Amino acid sequence: MRRVYLDNAATTMVRPEVVEAMLPYFSEFYGNPSSLHSYARDAYRGLDEARKTVAEALNCRSEEIIFTGGGSEGDNMVLRGIAHAYRKKGRHIITSAVEHHAVLHTLQAMEREGIAEVSYLPVDEYGLVTAGQVLEAIRPDTVLVSIMFANNEVGTIMPVEEIGAVCREKGVLFHTDAVQAVGHIPVDVQRMNIDLLTLAAHKFHGPKGVGALYVKKGVRLPAFIVGGGQERNKRAGTENVPGIVGLAKALSLQMEHMEENAQRMLCLRDKLIVGIKSSIPDVKLNGHPKLRLPNNVNYSIRFIEGESILLMLDLNGIAASSGSACTSGSLDPSHVLLSMGLTHEVAHGSLRLTMSEFTTEDEIDYVLEVLPPIIQRLRDMSPLYKKGEE
Repeated sequence: MRRVYLDNAATTMVRPEVVEAMLPYFSEFYGNPSSLHSYARDAYRGLDEARKTVAEALNCRSEEIIFTGGGSEGDNMVLRGIAHAYRKKGRHIITSAVEHHAVLHTLQAMEREGIAEVSYLPVDEYGLVTAGQVLEAIRPDTVLVSIMFANNEVGTIMPVEEIGAVCREKGVLFHTDAVQAVGHIPVDVQRMNIDLLTLAAHKFHGPKGVGALYVKKGVRLPAFIVGGGQERNKRAGTENVPGIVGLAKALSLQMEHMEENAQRMLCLRDKLIVGIKSSIPDVKLNGHPKLRLPNNVNYSIRFIEGESILLMLDLNGIAASSGSACTSGSLDPSHVLLSMGLTHEVAHGSLRLTMSEFTTEDEIDYVLEVLPPIIQRLRDMSPLYKKGEE
């Protein structure tokens, strides 16, 4: 059976070149980088070069990069760490209603614990938060603004540079969860006035279980894991050197070909958007029509459940999603779509198709061939569709 992978917002294939770069650090340069011998120095060199590579991609200093276990860990590290370090100033944190659950659930837990007071900014119909909203929400006791760079479900790109400028003007720290953005669109922490940024390797053809955190020099951030001096005393534990080397190699390759890859995916994305709209009635494109990631297509398909669409697509060899992979087991509709004003009924019928630079036009043609009959078959069985027709 033919297989097409269109769930790249959930995770991506590890490039062969990345696997090749990692292999020596499993069997040849396997020393602990904190030890004092030649084996350790070999491992440390890989760690040091990786840090420089990530810093160059983000336009920051290598000493401002901390390696983590992924995006969720990085978000937790920032939110809890900043709340603790700046508690004398206040406990007010600003975020958006459409953040990844790594941010939302952490902040909700912090509210229950009494260590944070959170303002959840609403979004417009496209999933956008404005710099004006952030400015209006900032208070004297605001210690952090955390707004994602690009939404993982609908692909909307936030006005990060403008929000960063507002935060810098008001003397408030600005964190962005850039897990969906880094490696796909330009990210410059200096130009964009970003103080803290999280990223994850598996979103840009690197290995799972490894990420990085940018912390601007001068920002106070306590240790998230204690028990050793690794990662500048911020995250104890022997570093995952093979994974970190893989992260850096994947990011290096992404940066090298970013512009051409983005343009190619943009063409495929728009072909898919137009193809679905023209062949399937009663659909709604979710997310901003222009300010969106080049690889993201998200549609609400009325009168049927998103899970049913996914199962039928899978039977035809097509891997897709109905939203965030972190909540795929939930029966609740997407909090992102509900925040954008969609009804529960419409939000339940969401379909997310996300591409990579390895996606081909032939695969998009296959999806456009297979999807319309699936939708019609499911609607024919749907009492909601029959009621809608009446």
